[in-house]
Amino acid sequence: MATVDVDVSAFREFFSRIGQAASGDFRHEMELFLEGLGNEFLRVLQDEIIRRKVMDTRQLLASFEKGSQGNIWELTEGDLTLEVGTNVEYASYVNDGHWTNPKGVKYRFVPGYWQGDGRFVYDPSAKGGMVLKQHWVEGKHYWESALRILDKMLPDLLDAKLQDWMDSYFE
Repeated sequence: MATVDVDVSAFREFFSRIGQAASGDFRHEMELFLEGLGNEFLRVLQDEIIRRKVMDTRQLLASFEKGSQGNIWELTEGDLTLEVGTNVEYASYVNDGHWTNPKGVKYRFVPGYWQGDGRFVYDPSAKGGMVLKQHWVEGKHYWESALRILDKMLPDLLDAKLQDWMDSYFE
Protein backbone atom coordinates (compact mmCIF):
# COMPACT_ATOMS: atom_id res chain seq x y z
CA MET A 1 0.00 0.00 0.00
CA ALA A 2 1.35 3.44 -0.97
CA THR A 3 1.33 6.42 1.33
CA VAL A 4 0.80 10.02 0.34
CA ASP A 5 2.59 12.77 2.21
CA VAL A 6 0.66 16.05 2.37
CA ASP A 7 2.36 19.21 3.51
CA VAL A 8 -0.22 21.17 5.54
CA SER A 9 2.22 23.76 6.88
CA ALA A 10 0.82 26.39 4.47
CA PHE A 11 -2.68 25.74 5.82
CA ARG A 12 -1.43 26.02 9.40
CA GLU A 13 0.29 29.31 8.55
CA PHE A 14 -2.87 30.61 6.84
CA PHE A 15 -5.14 29.75 9.80
CA SER A 16 -2.61 31.15 12.23
CA ARG A 17 -2.65 34.47 10.38
CA ILE A 18 -6.46 34.46 10.27
CA GLY A 19 -6.51 33.95 14.04
CA GLN A 20 -4.05 36.81 14.53
CA ALA A 21 -6.13 39.13 12.35
CA ALA A 22 -9.35 38.20 14.15
CA SER A 23 -7.78 38.69 17.58
CA GLY A 24 -7.82 42.47 17.28
CA ASP A 25 -5.50 43.50 14.48
CA PHE A 26 -8.39 43.98 12.07
CA ARG A 27 -10.31 46.10 14.59
CA HIS A 28 -7.28 48.32 15.06
CA GLU A 29 -6.90 48.62 11.28
CA MET A 30 -10.59 49.60 11.00
CA GLU A 31 -10.14 52.26 13.68
CA LEU A 32 -7.22 53.73 11.76
CA PHE A 33 -9.17 53.53 8.50
CA LEU A 34 -12.17 55.34 10.00
CA GLU A 35 -9.93 58.04 11.42
CA GLY A 36 -8.32 58.48 8.02
CA LEU A 37 -11.75 58.55 6.40
CA GLY A 38 -12.81 61.28 8.81
CA ASN A 39 -9.72 63.32 7.96
CA GLU A 40 -10.41 62.84 4.25
CA PHE A 41 -14.03 63.94 4.74
CA LEU A 42 -12.82 67.08 6.56
CA ARG A 43 -10.48 67.87 3.69
CA VAL A 44 -13.24 67.39 1.10
CA LEU A 45 -15.71 69.41 3.20
CA GLN A 46 -13.30 72.33 3.57
CA ASP A 47 -12.57 72.20 -0.17
CA GLU A 48 -16.33 72.39 -0.85
CA ILE A 49 -16.76 75.38 1.50
CA ILE A 50 -14.04 77.20 -0.43
CA ARG A 51 -15.19 76.06 -3.88
CA ARG A 52 -18.76 77.17 -3.22
CA LYS A 53 -17.58 80.54 -1.85
CA VAL A 54 -19.60 79.95 1.30
CA MET A 55 -18.20 82.74 3.45
CA ASP A 56 -15.96 85.75 3.88
CA THR A 57 -14.39 84.72 7.18
CA ARG A 58 -12.51 81.55 8.11
CA GLN A 59 -14.59 80.76 11.23
CA LEU A 60 -16.84 78.18 9.56
CA LEU A 61 -13.98 76.65 7.58
CA ALA A 62 -11.78 76.27 10.66
CA SER A 63 -14.60 75.01 12.89
CA PHE A 64 -14.95 71.55 11.33
CA GLU A 65 -13.16 68.87 13.30
CA LYS A 66 -13.53 65.28 14.37
CA GLY A 67 -14.52 63.91 17.74
CA SER A 68 -15.73 66.97 19.65
CA GLN A 69 -19.05 68.05 21.15
CA GLY A 70 -21.70 69.36 18.78
CA ASN A 71 -20.56 67.37 15.77
CA ILE A 72 -23.19 66.53 13.22
CA TRP A 73 -21.93 63.52 11.23
CA GLU A 74 -21.34 60.01 12.50
CA LEU A 75 -19.77 57.08 10.72
CA THR A 76 -20.39 53.79 12.51
CA GLU A 77 -18.95 50.40 11.68
CA GLY A 78 -19.95 47.85 14.31
CA ASP A 79 -19.09 49.45 17.63
CA LEU A 80 -16.60 51.90 16.09
CA THR A 81 -17.90 55.45 15.63
CA LEU A 82 -16.31 58.55 14.15
CA GLU A 83 -17.96 61.94 14.58
CA VAL A 84 -17.20 64.85 12.28
CA GLY A 85 -18.79 68.28 12.34
CA THR A 86 -18.85 71.78 13.70
CA ASN A 87 -20.10 73.65 16.73
CA VAL A 88 -20.65 76.90 14.80
CA GLU A 89 -24.35 77.70 15.19
CA TYR A 90 -24.92 79.14 11.75
CA ALA A 91 -23.31 76.23 9.84
CA SER A 92 -26.66 74.53 9.21
CA TYR A 93 -28.27 77.82 8.08
CA VAL A 94 -25.48 78.40 5.55
CA ASN A 95 -25.76 74.80 4.34
CA ASP A 96 -29.56 74.40 4.32
CA GLY A 97 -30.72 77.98 3.67
CA HIS A 98 -32.73 80.25 5.97
CA TRP A 99 -35.13 83.16 6.27
CA THR A 100 -33.52 86.48 7.16
CA ASN A 101 -36.19 87.21 9.79
CA PRO A 102 -38.42 85.16 12.08
CA LYS A 103 -41.83 84.20 10.68
CA GLY A 104 -44.19 87.16 10.49
CA VAL A 105 -41.45 89.81 10.81
CA LYS A 106 -41.12 91.87 7.60
CA TYR A 107 -38.16 93.99 8.73
CA ARG A 108 -35.68 93.92 11.59
CA PHE A 109 -32.75 96.07 12.63
CA VAL A 110 -29.37 94.41 13.20
CA PRO A 111 -26.84 96.55 15.10
CA GLY A 112 -23.28 96.64 13.80
CA TYR A 113 -21.02 98.32 11.29
CA TRP A 114 -19.58 97.82 7.81
CA GLN A 115 -15.88 97.20 7.35
CA GLY A 116 -13.86 98.66 4.48
CA ASP A 117 -13.96 95.31 2.62
CA GLY A 118 -17.78 95.38 2.55
CA ARG A 119 -18.24 92.87 5.37
CA PHE A 120 -20.86 93.56 8.03
CA VAL A 121 -19.77 93.05 11.64
CA TYR A 122 -22.53 92.38 14.18
CA ASP A 123 -22.04 94.57 17.27
CA PRO A 124 -24.93 94.82 19.77
CA SER A 125 -23.51 98.09 21.21
CA ALA A 126 -23.22 99.84 17.83
CA LYS A 127 -25.37 102.90 17.16
CA GLY A 128 -25.68 102.00 13.47
CA GLY A 129 -26.48 98.82 11.66
CA MET A 130 -28.63 97.47 8.86
CA VAL A 131 -32.28 96.62 8.26
CA LEU A 132 -33.06 93.16 6.99
CA LYS A 133 -36.12 92.60 4.83
CA GLN A 134 -37.75 89.16 5.02
CA HIS A 135 -36.52 86.89 2.23
CA TRP A 136 -35.16 83.37 1.72
CA VAL A 137 -31.39 82.91 1.51
CA GLU A 138 -30.62 79.78 -0.50
CA GLY A 139 -28.28 77.30 1.17
CA LYS A 140 -24.87 76.41 -0.27
CA HIS A 141 -25.33 72.65 0.35
CA TYR A 142 -21.60 72.11 0.94
CA TRP A 143 -22.27 69.24 3.38
CA GLU A 144 -24.28 67.13 0.93
CA SER A 145 -21.79 67.85 -1.83
CA ALA A 146 -18.87 66.66 0.34
CA LEU A 147 -20.80 63.50 1.25
CA ARG A 148 -21.48 62.78 -2.45
CA ILE A 149 -17.79 63.21 -3.25
CA LEU A 150 -16.74 60.96 -0.36
CA ASP A 151 -19.37 58.40 -1.37
CA LYS A 152 -17.82 58.25 -4.86
CA MET A 153 -14.32 57.86 -3.36
CA LEU A 154 -15.30 55.25 -0.75
CA PRO A 155 -15.32 52.08 -2.90
CA ASP A 156 -11.76 52.73 -4.12
CA LEU A 157 -10.58 53.66 -0.61
CA LEU A 158 -12.11 50.47 0.83
CA ASP A 159 -10.67 48.30 -1.94
CA ALA A 160 -7.20 49.75 -1.41
CA LYS A 161 -7.42 49.30 2.37
CA LEU A 162 -8.68 45.74 2.09
CA GLN A 163 -5.93 44.89 -0.39
CA ASP A 164 -3.28 46.40 1.95
CA TRP A 165 -4.69 44.40 4.83
CA MET A 166 -4.79 41.16 2.82
CA ASP A 167 -1.26 41.73 1.56
CA SER A 168 0.03 42.27 5.10
CA TYR A 169 -1.38 38.91 6.30
CA PHE A 170 -1.30 36.71 3.24
CA GLU A 171 1.78 37.62 1.24
